[in-house]
Amino acid sequence: MRDPRYDILFEQVKIGPLTTKNRFYQVPHCNGGGYRDPSAAAEMRGIKAEGGWGVIFTEQCEMHHTSEITPFIELRLWEDKDIPQLRKMSEKMKTYGALAGIQLAYSGINGPNLYTKEVPLAPSALPIRTFTNDPVQARALDKTDIKNLRRWFVNAALRSKEAGFDLINLYGAHGFGIFQHFLSRATNQRSDEYGGSLENRARFSQEVISDIKDAVGDTMGIALRISLDESIGDLGFSNAEVRDYIEMNKDLPDLWDLAQGTWEDCSGPSRFKGEAAQQDLVRGIHELTDKPVVGVGRFTSADTMAKQVKSGLLDMIGCARPSIADPFLPKKIEEGRIEDIRECIGCNICITGDMTMSISRCTQNPTFMEEWRKGWHPERMNTKGNSDNVLVVGSGPAGLEAARALSERGYDVAIAEAGTELGGRVAKERKLPGLSAWGRVLEYREYQISQKPNVETYFDSELDAESILEFGFENICLATGSKWRRDGVARQHVVPMPISPDAKIYTPDDLMDGTVPSGKVIVFDDDHYYMGGVLAELLAKQGADVTLITPAAYVSDWTNNTLEQATIHLKLVEAGVDIELNRGVTEIHADHVVSNCVYTGRTQNVEADAVVVVAARLEENGVYNDLKAREAEWADAGIKSVELIGDANAPGPIAWATYAGHRYARELDGEDIGDALPFRREITELAVD
Repeated sequence: MRDPRYDILFEQVKIGPLTTKNRFYQVPHCNGGGYRDPSAAAEMRGIKAEGGWGVIFTEQCEMHHTSEITPFIELRLWEDKDIPQLRKMSEKMKTYGALAGIQLAYSGINGPNLYTKEVPLAPSALPIRTFTNDPVQARALDKTDIKNLRRWFVNAALRSKEAGFDLINLYGAHGFGIFQHFLSRATNQRSDEYGGSLENRARFSQEVISDIKDAVGDTMGIALRISLDESIGDLGFSNAEVRDYIEMNKDLPDLWDLAQGTWEDCSGPSRFKGEAAQQDLVRGIHELTDKPVVGVGRFTSADTMAKQVKSGLLDMIGCARPSIADPFLPKKIEEGRIEDIRECIGCNICITGDMTMSISRCTQNPTFMEEWRKGWHPERMNTKGNSDNVLVVGSGPAGLEAARALSERGYDVAIAEAGTELGGRVAKERKLPGLSAWGRVLEYREYQISQKPNVETYFDSELDAESILEFGFENICLATGSKWRRDGVARQHVVPMPISPDAKIYTPDDLMDGTVPSGKVIVFDDDHYYMGGVLAELLAKQGADVTLITPAAYVSDWTNNTLEQATIHLKLVEAGVDIELNRGVTEIHADHVVSNCVYTGRTQNVEADAVVVVAARLEENGVYNDLKAREAEWADAGIKSVELIGDANAPGPIAWATYAGHRYARELDGEDIGDALPFRREITELAVD
């Protein structure tokens, strides 16, 4: 039963002519599918509806062909032929009484138009602002262009209505939407009635919303998503101006959707952004308008959500990442199952789908974007197959997810853990600076397993092939993890680099086990995700004189995809870490390393008392190989299958490990599909010549 403290979260909210069933508002969020994978995206949103969300939005939908931010990964509403796929999505959204919303976006200064090859249009003529610094400039909108742009929004609104949507969200946040471009003096340097004063800069949004209301009448609600603060100095759309704008236009939209100024600020990872991080920027805005207000802040706690409403900060709880980690979050709160919520860990793996133009993943929810492709449901497993039991060797993220999901299917599961605690790499990494929230990967699965009578856990159980053959389990799942290499093999070196026997070499495993070198320490990062930067921060906090050397052009290069690279660099500089970019390490000696420029090959010696090598990882697959070598004995031992999963099979991020564990559990005892694709996909329809 629902805890009465959370009753307020299940009250209705009026948005223009419509009323929501509760205060849970899934804000527009990316998923890597876009127009390319419409059924996958539609089914994902439909699962949110089943999970109890009161409002569900699409990701940004490019509403006209003269402005597209990426070639592949957004929705499109350029012409009538785009309506059917969007109607499929709206119908899925509304299956359990949610309101279906579409976010209409005109990217303006953020639209390089790489697919359409159209000249970008923006309030002022400036270079295009993208993550990849495309060498393109936008042309300033003239009066005719603005009139056309207003008409295009009306056309898109009418198509949205025909596609079955209840709500329209006009995108003007994160620096990505034309409404913010008009409101900000950084991107609006006009001298006519659309530029200069705030009243003038507000004109475009006023006109468009008025136009849309005239077109759709009282059949749809209109939300305006604006930035709380661009945080770029005097030229930016500041929090003070946001308040002036809302007070000046308090009845303009049917709902105010508030988000931080840049995507990096708004969706910063848990390493740097806590829950409800934006509440100070939101505080007091509700008093300026009679319209409902929604805000975000990676809300994962029902107590925090209820407090946002009770304190008068927000009317609706906006969630993107938490709705991905657990689409059933509202339903679990309503049913009094708080402990069953898969809380978002704020790792931002979901965002990497958009940044790499690929189907997104979630560390906590392996079924994200596989709801249609593979038929995976986040709360329901397929029925048990012909066998009865499984031995899972290793209790890292892959092993724990496999055990949890297998138990849901009805298998008897034994977990053999070589150590004295569950969690594998997660149990260690959660203790590193800023990564405590990552422990939720362990906590959720540990609790779920503890509730299952068909799961037994055995600690201090380092098994070999001989003992496994003796146990009599039908299925063996080896999730034995990996260890960080200390020989430098990764990207710069495909064979071990020259290392003096007197050199003090450490790996991430050494540091996570409590061995922390001192003095002049070089962190050689050829991994390029978070680990090198985290360890450099750890060492600096411990008092070491740290130099981070990386062959990449950025510290923790891949974290550009998780929206944290700039913050990582800043934090390391503030911690006193010296950073050497575009440089490798070719030799390691007792008192120095030889570092080379990746472009010229020129070398220099860098003094070092110790070196932390963040390179590739070695799979712990010895037991698997031993079992495979004795495959002729499996039948006599009652073994039907032996599988190697997770980091033991191929090391990767934690999300790859939980996915591997879930996939193993789903596919155990399944049909042999041969060379067939293990997922469904859609392909472009051939045009009629």
